[in-house]
Amino acid sequence: MQLSKNTLTNSLPAGIQQPSDKIFSLPEKVLQFGTGVLLRGLPDYFIDKANRNGIFNGRIVVVKSTDSGGADAFDKQDNLYTLCIRGIEDGQKVEENIIASAISRVLSAKQQWQEILECANNPQLQIIISNTTEVGIQLVKESVTEGVPSSFPAKLLAVLYKRYQTFNGSAESGMVIVPTELITDNGKKLKAILLELAAYNQLEPSFINWLQQHNRFCNSLVDRIVPGKPAADILAGFETELGYKDDLLIMSEVYRLWAIEGDEKVKEVLSFAQADKGVIIADNIETFKELKLRLLNGTHTLSCGLAYLSGVGTVREGMENKALSTFISELMLNEIAPAIPYTLSANAAQDFGKQVLDRFRNPFIQHQWLSITMQYTSKLKMRTIPVLQQYYKLFNNVPQHYALGFAAYLLFTKPVKKEGEKYYGSHNGVEYHINDDKAGYFYEQWQNNAPEQVIANVLRNTELWDADLSSLAGFEEAVTEKFYDIQQQGAMASLSSLQTVK
Repeated sequence: MQLSKNTLTNSLPAGIQQPSDKIFSLPEKVLQFGTGVLLRGLPDYFIDKANRNGIFNGRIVVVKSTDSGGADAFDKQDNLYTLCIRGIEDGQKVEENIIASAISRVLSAKQQWQEILECANNPQLQIIISNTTEVGIQLVKESVTEGVPSSFPAKLLAVLYKRYQTFNGSAESGMVIVPTELITDNGKKLKAILLELAAYNQLEPSFINWLQQHNRFCNSLVDRIVPGKPAADILAGFETELGYKDDLLIMSEVYRLWAIEGDEKVKEVLSFAQADKGVIIADNIETFKELKLRLLNGTHTLSCGLAYLSGVGTVREGMENKALSTFISELMLNEIAPAIPYTLSANAAQDFGKQVLDRFRNPFIQHQWLSITMQYTSKLKMRTIPVLQQYYKLFNNVPQHYALGFAAYLLFTKPVKKEGEKYYGSHNGVEYHINDDKAGYFYEQWQNNAPEQVIANVLRNTELWDADLSSLAGFEEAVTEKFYDIQQQGAMASLSSLQTVK
């Protein structure tokens, strides 16, 4: 039996949280760019929970922007999917199965662009949210009035321009726009790109005034580990437990945080925040952002290549491996925590870091290290380079764990094969996709250069890092030495060597 509206009967096993019929008639209040697991496991979860409690009472129209596939899986299941929450909260084991019903429609940007634009005509639409990955919020100078724009900001501007035209620029028609992409000041940056795009498209000054005055672009931070669809054996176990098949089933940890920068008007519109303590709307969210970006994401990024090259598949398995778990905790608490480039209370970083380590140990979550390597270079720059620079300001010596993580990144991103526009690395005879915008650059670097020259070129490349990393005393030498260590004796042996040196 496949999950759909027809599945929602009393014959399902006890304990599955099901939507009531009235939820399916709620108005569409949210336009969401992205179908990814993070959006479905966090913002959509909060909205779904609020709807169940009669608070927000609105559903989500989702825009699918990627070329791969269509909206068929969602159509087949009447836009329902199961969220399986597993973990520990307040010392208690949590196992929840929720049939989420917040999504009303999923529209393909490529094939249903006019229907997406028509959403702008809906007076009850109030909110736009997005997660288009860290490379999604970028300026692409293109038309927003002819055809389907390619970039997310251009698609968003087209929708807002249509709304402005429909409602004659009324103040009430303005939107609350909450990007969740993990970049600094995501709301502020998105607004700046839209203003530049509006100027490029020569849109009228009255529209630009409406865009600035009556739309709120909120910086936001999302924090929940949502590894996505479980492995086949775990999925089979879930489907046996649930009594139905679900092609969209996802799993998440219990911990959840959506910190949103906003005023009283934003709180009023985002009323779903009342349904869960995990939504925080505040004047300033910088503390939340820095702790999460550096300690959770930064640690993930500096560990993922090293873990994969060590033959460790998941984060949980990494925490069960003595050498790797020691590396992760010492990197986080001894090198990243003291060098977060933001003023924090004395214990904030240590306390948050220890909480993150507990989350990494969650026995229910299978978070693949390989999936964390996606857009490795941009993540390394955004999440860790400011920490490295601050570490040098404070201590003026090489952070050895950081250097080992960086060396592993360089080895992981070494392409051995190119097929079309895709690049592949290899470890122990197994090829893997290097899913990184800079893979082509690395492919060129490795064609004619020895490792030490590639390392030197990469560290000096200010376009990659907005800094010359070779200027940091001893860093280039340390990274080069550790690169050869990993290459010659293996990543796991390099981890053991690091412990021995101490």
